[in-house]
Amino acid sequence: MSLRTVSRGPTDAGERALAPDLARGFMLLFIALANTVWYLWAAPMGGLSAHPEPEGALDSVAQFFTIVAVDGRSYPMFTFLFGYGMVQLARRQEAAGASVKDVAGLLRRRNLWLLVFGLVHALLLWMGDVLGAYGLAGLLLGWLFLRRRDTTLLVWAGVLTGLMLLLSAASLVGLALMPADQPAMEGPGMDDMAFNIGNPSILGAAIGRLSVWPLLVFGQGLLGMAVPAAILLGYWAARRRILEEPGHHLVLLRRTAVVGISLGWLGGLPSALVQVGAWDLSAAQGAMLSLPHMVTGLACGVGYVALIALVAHRIQAGDRSPGVVVTALSATGKRSLSAYLAQSVLCAPVLTAWGLGVAAYLSPWSMFLFAVGVWLTTVVGAYALERAGRRGPAEVLLRRLAYRRTTREPAAGAPAPEATAPPESPGAPSADGGGGPLTAPGEGMGQERTTP
Repeated sequence: MSLRTVSRGPTDAGERALAPDLARGFMLLFIALANTVWYLWAAPMGGLSAHPEPEGALDSVAQFFTIVAVDGRSYPMFTFLFGYGMVQLARRQEAAGASVKDVAGLLRRRNLWLLVFGLVHALLLWMGDVLGAYGLAGLLLGWLFLRRRDTTLLVWAGVLTGLMLLLSAASLVGLALMPADQPAMEGPGMDDMAFNIGNPSILGAAIGRLSVWPLLVFGQGLLGMAVPAAILLGYWAARRRILEEPGHHLVLLRRTAVVGISLGWLGGLPSALVQVGAWDLSAAQGAMLSLPHMVTGLACGVGYVALIALVAHRIQAGDRSPGVVVTALSATGKRSLSAYLAQSVLCAPVLTAWGLGVAAYLSPWSMFLFAVGVWLTTVVGAYALERAGRRGPAEVLLRRLAYRRTTREPAAGAPAPEATAPPESPGAPSADGGGGPLTAPGEGMGQERTTP
């Protein structure tokens, strides 16, 4: 008989949940704002911040907003959606008849290919790749937790968050006790981490990116604790279909949005004040703010997801169809892997010293505007693909690589079974929804409505 890795085929447009697509499409703006700061290679970086010293009011405004609302806040949001989508994909494949073993193999292949995508991304363009971190975290946490009880998920998410809170409290105590003249610890600074961006040699820059990438994969994917905690929360939320059915969870979403975003912005305020010179701290003292900034970023990222889910519910509850803006943003979310990689294609060859070196002539505020322009370009491109009925190229490639098919000749006299993986129509999203990272942004996870 003919056997294939079970795939229910493409998700119809009517099946898609708006909230995850809308969230990723909009939050890719924050990914661009966070990443392009690193391209300011001609300005000195120091301590634990990639932001150079502001040279005017416009620089200060751009940096203040980025540190409070963006830095360390957008990645947890994408990580939550990544975990959410792993559960959705597993549920959807099992509803199509896949065994637990087949589903585990599919998820394992997807995450392994994400690691490969991340490696190529770092080799060719961008040292700050997050696809590898998502792939590693997905492999390990999927193996350990995807089939565990809800209580186990919440307990471990709470343990990881509690550890971050304890370390943050210790950092704040250390800040209070640390003398102002305490020298900063020796180690690689921001200039050392970003040296490949300012390296005029294409080969030297590539080697530099590859030397940093493994550290970021392990550091962001596992050791940072915020990524694993967000993935586990995503697992739990997906089991309750919170983003597919926001109308059934309005109280939870409202509380999460208000509390999470408030904590996130308040937690980013101290670092922002230090950056713009409103709070005078030494480099060693400023470093003590990094852990509180990270743990409040986790709360903020989940809060952003909740807020956009509420907006999506409001849009879907109305009588009118979504307008061009909502359609374009959700189209970008469906193709977020392609959009995330496109940001590097638009930035690295233009901004780096090994490329055109344009970043040498930009300041923090003009780089902020450049990031917005890059994001708008990807939104326009995604909208054009949506109108043409085409999925993102990175999503197509990932699907072809992950959905392995094997065949076996049918037994004599046995009827051929019905295909379990129908061909995909040109305009339909892939079976996993056709979205993107890491941002990963996430790799297109968290966007499909599972309807057996």
